[in-house]
Amino acid sequence: MKIHIKKGDIVKVIAGDSKGMQGKVLKVDVKNYRAFVEGANMVSKHTKPSSKNPQGGIIKQEAPIHISNLMLIDAQGNATRVGRRLGENGKLVRYSKKSGEEIK
Repeated sequence: MKIHIKKGDIVKVIAGDSKGMQGKVLKVDVKNYRAFVEGANMVSKHTKPSSKNPQGGIIKQEAPIHISNLMLIDAQGNATRVGRRLGENGKLVRYSKKSGEEIK
């Protein structure tokens, strides 16, 4: 299965508790087909006091979302499917199936 999103892309969550939210992809786990999206699928994590966090307590952080539950947002701001084709320089480039434009 090909992964249609990359780190730094703006995506929309199309399924799950965070459905409808948009955010930037922070990290992609290629092996498990999951991605971390900024502000989506937030969970509470209990932490012990440490040098990083001397107070300890409960912190909110993003949990991974399966790739199939995400759609890329193109330049016009529309959720779109992603295709691949050869660009001018002979390399594969991603493009929006809705508008036909190349995705940077």
